Amino acid sequence: MGLFSNGVEEIECDIDLERSDDSFHAYAIPRAEMRPGDRLVMHDMPSRLQFGERRCFRARATVTRAGALLRLWTEAAGMFELTGLYEVGFQPMEELELVARVARNTP
Repeated sequence: MGLFSNGVEEIECDIDLERSDDSFHAYAIPRAEMRPGDRLVMHDMPSRLQFGERRCFRARATVTRAGALLRLWTEAAGMFELTGLYEVGFQPMEELELVARVARNTP
């Protein structure tokens, strides 16, 4: 088992692309297990999608498997990124009403 890389393998992915009023998305669903630190490179993907068009197809991809050290680093970094979401704050409705009343009474 390597520290940074555990090799490369070719896999297939199910692709769902859409560009319309309803949705603008690009989903790639690998047909293999992906683990933290693994890198996926898609091949032969379309460069443009016309407005109103949707394509669903299967494409090939190359997966570079992460080694033990890279996997550990990715999991640790992911935890720190996740904690960034905890900084979102919420105020009770009463405080918002008080701020709105003060703003209305201020000339």
